[in-house]
Amino acid sequence: MLPPTKLEDAFVEFSQNLPKHVPDGVLAVNLDLLSEIGLLDPLKIDQLDHSDELLHYFHVIENPDKVTLFNDLFAIWIVPKLVKNVASTLIFISRLKSPSKLHLELVFSTSGVYNTPKYILKTLEHFLKEVVDNEALISSIKPPHS
Repeated sequence: MLPPTKLEDAFVEFSQNLPKHVPDGVLAVNLDLLSEIGLLDPLKIDQLDHSDELLHYFHVIENPDKVTLFNDLFAIWIVPKLVKNVASTLIFISRLKSPSKLHLELVFSTSGVYNTPKYILKTLEHFLKEVVDNEALISSIKPPHS
């Protein structure tokens, strides 16, 4: 697990050089995205998923600017902002690629009616599962025989 100073250094690098680390840009959580990832169903968004505990095993560092969640697989920064007098939140998801190196996987933002803990955490949970599933798929692909 990375020490807090390394986490902070990584966050500064990612946030100051966002286009370099996420060339596709920041994903905006909106009606289309929530529909695409299946989070518009009120029963699903309110349902607690006890089968997958991805969000349960994180260390937390809180400071006035952001909340940092981290474990052996991920470092996540939740950064509240005011954009044109509208409360919004930027969420950075990075994956630990080696014992000392993080790779920024994606950044998403919430604002307006989607800027609630329920939507932020359910969206975060969806993307964490997606990253884990993609890594498992990539690992399962065997290179062709030479």
